[in-house]
Amino acid sequence: MNRWKISFFVLAGLVAAAFASVIVLIGSSAESVPLPEMKVSNPADHILTVRATKEDFEGIANTFIRKAVKGEPLPVTMKVEDDVVLFSEMTVFSYTLPVIMHFDPIVKEDGNLILKQSSMEIGQLNIPPSTVLKVLRDSVKLPPWMIVRPKEEELFIDLSAIPLSGDLQVKAKTFNLADDEIILEIIIPKE
Repeated sequence: MNRWKISFFVLAGLVAAAFASVIVLIGSSAESVPLPEMKVSNPADHILTVRATKEDFEGIANTFIRKAVKGEPLPVTMKVEDDVVLFSEMTVFSYTLPVIMHFDPIVKEDGNLILKQSSMEIGQLNIPPSTVLKVLRDSVKLPPWMIVRPKEEELFIDLSAIPLSGDLQVKAKTFNLADDEIILEIIIPKE
């Protein structure tokens, strides 16, 4: 009988600790990091305009995510459809739950992208989008050019910070998913 009581208290303690961990994780700060300052282009730089489809952009994005994590499992996979969809996984109490986040893309004045969250699914749980983004930010190692901003319910894609050879930079000009038209500019610095 004593053995049973000890096992019960140990199990109860583990459940309480796991519950407390989830509360701390969910209750942690949702404050977002400030966005990087807008980079000013040199008017003497050369600009190459590239037209891409949703499929092209999806492939490019997933390739750069794969390169950024250097052989580790992919933290997120991007799918570009009528909106931008990020797929990930979250482990809660040793259960792995699929996380599907839908975003509407917005091109900023500086050519970077803001993915504004429109909806989200995490298993059968009903969790506010800002909480899911906070958990994503705190538990998934994303490339440094993907900045999660839970309070704003958005993901900032700093295209200018994606490492490209030859000091090249990328800017988004148009991101029209309805017409399957994505226009990117490749900035080639003038020497």
